[in-house]
Amino acid sequence: MALLKRPTKATVDDEGRMPLMEHLRELRNRLVIALLALVVGTVVGFFVFDPVWAFLKEPFCETGAAQQWRPNQCTLVAGGIFQSFFTTLKVSAMVGILVSSPVWLYQIWAFVTPALYRNEKRYSVAFLAIAIPLFLGGAALAYIIMDTSLAILLGFMPADTVAAIQINEYLDYVLIMLVIFGVSFELPLMLVFLNVIGVLSHATVKKHRRTVVFLMFVFGAVITPGGDPVTMMALAAPMVILYFLAETVIYLREKRRPQDPDALLSDDEAAPLKLDD
Repeated sequence: MALLKRPTKATVDDEGRMPLMEHLRELRNRLVIALLALVVGTVVGFFVFDPVWAFLKEPFCETGAAQQWRPNQCTLVAGGIFQSFFTTLKVSAMVGILVSSPVWLYQIWAFVTPALYRNEKRYSVAFLAIAIPLFLGGAALAYIIMDTSLAILLGFMPADTVAAIQINEYLDYVLIMLVIFGVSFELPLMLVFLNVIGVLSHATVKKHRRTVVFLMFVFGAVITPGGDPVTMMALAAPMVILYFLAETVIYLREKRRPQDPDALLSDDEAAPLKLDD
């Protein structure tokens, strides 16, 4: 197929560089592959909609507000004729994103890899192997604390009111929580990646440690839906732990390898002028 025609080896040099048009063709090809994988995953999601939906609504069903309409039954409201269809489509797309994640993550990494040196490419498998469990771990934590977060947010309702939560609003809340926690858990891995390619040093990470930790708590308060303290702490605390773990990995990595004298300089210190003999 002409659409998925790959650049020939002649167009790529030893360092992975290629002309601009070939670079754009490579991007197009990888986007097409990622989208096809997403479509296939979404089709799979249609067939497993019922158990997935039961799993996603469980945190809401654990709250007292879920049974205000009918006792012992978990009730959500459909606010429009087409809302049930779009709910099915959205849940199926969520399954598709998860099922196809190995494909589109590989396509993203394969597009970036040619820009790396050969000694940096050997970390590809390790980074992908760590990135997926980190994302899933963050999403799992979001799911675990979601019932507590919902109970706190819905607990502010007056006693004489009923929580008529619409399906699309609840599903948007679940999706935002899962994505925010999953992506946030990837940030420490990005620090290690930047250190591997020589962009970020341990001295820089150590210098800005307090500021970064403070910003993580601010980020947790701002980015989480509702901004309740339980969700904020549940997001910020693991991020801080992972940040210190990433700093430790960076420190041990730099300690093991021979250091360039210029790399030991601080950000504000000029490198010495080297003169030929």
